[in-house]
Amino acid sequence: MFNIVLLEPEIPANTGNIGRTCLCTGSHLHLIEPMGFILNDKNLKRAGMDYWKDLNVTVYDCWEDFVEQNKDKVAILPDDMTAKDATTKMATIDAAADAAAGQKARLWMATTKALKTHDQADFKDGDYIMFGKESAGIPEEILLEHRETCIRIPMAPDQRSLNLSNSAAVVLYEALRQTGYPGLELTGQLHNHTW
Repeated sequence: MFNIVLLEPEIPANTGNIGRTCLCTGSHLHLIEPMGFILNDKNLKRAGMDYWKDLNVTVYDCWEDFVEQNKDKVAILPDDMTAKDATTKMATIDAAADAAAGQKARLWMATTKALKTHDQADFKDGDYIMFGKESAGIPEEILLEHRETCIRIPMAPDQRSLNLSNSAAVVLYEALRQTGYPGLELTGQLHNHTW
């Protein structure tokens, strides 16, 4: 099971869509306050449809509350690694992440500012993938503390960002692909016919 973390989400429809994606993938949704809406917002419910009541969701008062409540589950990596070039550093990062994480999950930071693309991450079942608020992303101070696990989705030059719910789906499905889609149905069935 993966964990999707939304830091101070602002748009209820995005959070509702991400909640639905989490439910359909068996993922846990973590919401970090303050949010730009309340959880019973009609737009949140509309986007999440009738899925929201079945969603595995945890709400935190702030970033520090999230860190405190998950410190025994998530590995925080040291920032003292250096490398002569980005390619060497990225290869070093995955090995160091595995060694540092041990039995703990890793906290990946999805940001347009990262040097590493999301498909270069070595996702493990149980990892946490964090996304920042729609207007500003994840604060740079947090990114600098977790630079080894910052990842980005490739985009055309000079574009700001993808929609938050689309970004969460893209990164989450890459993580699921890498881990063999654990617990998910891989084939579908016709309703009125057979294959």
